[in-house]
Amino acid sequence: MIKDNQQHFNRLHVLIDALVIAASWMLAWVIQFQMIGATTGLTFGQYMIVLAFLVPVYLLLYMAFSLYTTKSVRRKRVELGKIVQANTIGLVLFLAGMYLLRSAADVTDYYSRMMLFYFYVIDILLEGLVRTLIRFGLQRLRRKGFNQKHMILVGYSRATEEYIDRIKANPEWGYEIMGILDDNVECGMRYRGVQVFGRTEEIEELLSRTAPDEIAITLGLSEYSKLEHIVAVCEKSGVHTKFVPDYNNIIPTRPYTEDLMGLPVINIRHVPLTNTFNAVVKRAMDIAGGLAAIVLFSPVMLITAIAIKATSPGPLIYAQERVGLHNKNFRMYKFRSMDVQSPKKERGAWTVPDDPRVTSVGKIIRKTSIDELPQLFNILKGDMSLVGPRPERPFFVEKFREEIPRYMIKHQVRPGMTGWAQINGYRGNTSIRKRIEYDLYYIENWTPGFDIKILFLTIFKGFVNKNAY
Repeated sequence: MIKDNQQHFNRLHVLIDALVIAASWMLAWVIQFQMIGATTGLTFGQYMIVLAFLVPVYLLLYMAFSLYTTKSVRRKRVELGKIVQANTIGLVLFLAGMYLLRSAADVTDYYSRMMLFYFYVIDILLEGLVRTLIRFGLQRLRRKGFNQKHMILVGYSRATEEYIDRIKANPEWGYEIMGILDDNVECGMRYRGVQVFGRTEEIEELLSRTAPDEIAITLGLSEYSKLEHIVAVCEKSGVHTKFVPDYNNIIPTRPYTEDLMGLPVINIRHVPLTNTFNAVVKRAMDIAGGLAAIVLFSPVMLITAIAIKATSPGPLIYAQERVGLHNKNFRMYKFRSMDVQSPKKERGAWTVPDDPRVTSVGKIIRKTSIDELPQLFNILKGDMSLVGPRPERPFFVEKFREEIPRYMIKHQVRPGMTGWAQINGYRGNTSIRKRIEYDLYYIENWTPGFDIKILFLTIFKGFVNKNAY
């Protein structure tokens, strides 16, 4: 039910955003050509036809930046930042499209750049304002008792606390928890304002007395012997019932179920890229993106190659053994940023601040991630992907697989030049455990849009690495 409510809300939000984008474009036209009085070689209709392309592109960008996923109302600044980023990319794409079409139709030369700037500012302001008004409206409705569903939780466990956390963090779902029934916790105990107000054997009487809209069974693992009876009572009452399993310590990530001729089977880990179609789509994106990036960055790579050769003796490219897809080793390419050293000396050591092995040019290319550009050829070979968990050396893989739970899951997909962990700040000498958490989130939530989002965010905050020495 929560998922259904959120889907309906998201569909409405997409429609509202489409109207906001169209209104921002028209208002920008009015300001530029009616209020300011600028001249143009295009008609109003020729400007408005652009909305047929502009609206879908912007909505896709908003989806890529997770502006339609569930979120806490307390993180308004984060949401505004995503709106700014999505609009910035949209403006860049529009300008790039105008440039590419210039040779095909001279009419594109007459689109007002100033109007585009007005649209950029207006759309950001209106999107932020609309989202604020939506929050305010939902809060008003909830205070008046509308847009709410009342529910009871049966059982107190870690799943109970996590469920309450999510309900409290997403009030737009419109759920109010009336209380908790549990046999092991003293009545009157509260968690985030939700009180334990009875025992599980009282459920039948409480259901008839309180008349909740929904019931969520959140029993701890040790109490699953009661599950059959509780489900029977809930079903008898006719109240919509859901089950929130308490298995996060066993299956800590998102599982998925399948029907095996009537037998429900829980797959412990959902990896979208094990699907052949998804894998083909990602590989096609890698090849197209890798070729485009090689062309785009070829001047930078040429200058870097000349600088390395002119300042330090030794090979231009450094090939290091890394562990990739299905735990298979491959040679990952980098521009050499250190003095030449024996494989035995460098094999088990990370770079440290002011490392004497790093050359003068190496300090610059490591800090700006230019040393990673030769990995574009690893992508064309199929060893790597544009986006994915960063690969590690075999020595450290053997070390971390024993120390960090679920570390080896990252090798179920191709390693990447950039990744979800890296754009969230986990690069270089940072927490390996946190890095794995972000890698696993990426692996289990992959979509083409997620890859595009990470690539765009890499432009904003992924190139310069403050942890690179």
